[in-house]
Amino acid sequence: MRHRKLKGKLSRSTAHRKALMRNLCKELIEHERIKTSEAKAKAFKPEIEKLVTLARRGDLHARRQVLSALGQDKFLTHKLVDEIAPRFAERPGGYTRIQKLGPRKSDSTEMVYIEFV
Repeated sequence: MRHRKLKGKLSRSTAHRKALMRNLCKELIEHERIKTSEAKAKAFKPEIEKLVTLARRGDLHARRQVLSALGQDKFLTHKLVDEIAPRFAERPGGYTRIQKLGPRKSDSTEMVYIEFV
């Protein structure tokens, strides 16, 4: 049964899906706004929200957890913890926004921007 399962499989194996989520998180932290399909955005939104919540704590253990989640990328960890997370210090959640753009021309996939609020 799939009760309470929020993420879709996105037609990928487990390792491929984990790599996709990690790469999308890294790109969003680096550029603060990315264009992707609606299904991918909805699937990885909880991942990035959890990372920002971790980064808001800012202690050493939280930094190491973020570093591990981002694949040992110290630059992006520093950017998330020291630049992005302080913006959301008073916000209880909902750090990202999904804006619909319409269908992609080639295959009619719904495209969206996902960005930090």
